[in-house]
Order: sequence, then C-alpha cells, then structure tokens
Amino acid sequence: MTELSINGQQHRLELEPETPLLWAIRDTVGLTGTKFGCGIQQCGTCTVLIGKRSVRSCGITVGEVAGKEITTIEGLSGDSRHPVQLAWVEEQVPQCGYCQSGQIMAAVSLLERNPNPTDKEIDRGMLNLCRCGTYPRIKKAIRRAGQMMEKQNA
Repeated sequence: MTELSINGQQHRLELEPETPLLWAIRDTVGLTGTKFGCGIQQCGTCTVLIGKRSVRSCGITVGEVAGKEITTIEGLSGDSRHPVQLAWVEEQVPQCGYCQSGQIMAAVSLLERNPNPTDKEIDRGMLNLCRCGTYPRIKKAIRRAGQMMEKQNA
C-alpha cells in the first residue's frame, strides 16, 4: 500500500513501490492530463510538480514520492486561471497540445524560482520538447505569466 498526496488529496494505492508515478497518476488515480511521451525522461510531456520542483513522472517511482506533495495539471488551478494557463491561452501557445500540460508545469516551476527570467534562463529552464515547435510562443507566454504573477504578488 502506497499513500500519495496528489493535488491536495490523499490516495491509498495498492501499487508496488517501483511503479512509475505516471502510471499511478493516469491509470490508478484517473488523472489523464499528465501525458505519456517517451517513457525515458527525455521529452517532458509527463512533467508534474513534486513540491515546487518539476519532475518527469515516467522516471520516478511512487515509492520515491510517497509523503510528498504532487501537483498535476488538474491541480494547478480549479478554474484554469493560473497565470501560466492564462498566458498560454493569450499567447496561443498550443498547436497539437499534446506536450502542453508538461510545458505548463515546467514553466510554473521555473517562474516559482525566477519570476522574471531572461530568454537564456528560459532556454536553460525549459527542457521539454515540443514537436510542433511552439518555442517562441512558449517564451512569450512565460514572460507574460511572470509579469502576471508579479502583479498578483505586489
């Protein structure tokens, strides 16, 4: 039995400790916003937050995150009005949209550490892949979201 705190809710799961967190989130808990991409921690499609740190959920086990706060795209905002989500819409970031939940979660983590990143810092902090090539819009959305977050915190 493994206990996970996902999006503020406790889940008691009958899973082996070696089970990848991604499968616990999607298949056992039923939160399908976190997507499967490569399965080898390269693409970032499955990115979630552990605390405030972005983590690729395909490469971490439920045993490693038991007792830690896990946030998926569904838990980021109850009304989809987190500044990063709003900026993503305003900048029309997605094309196919498949990688976007992971991109958003990585951007949230980046902005928690640095609310006003330079382009170079965004390039270093955003290592998720986008097959559609929306990187210029992702950068614009991150800058916009950072400004929105600074206004909220002022």
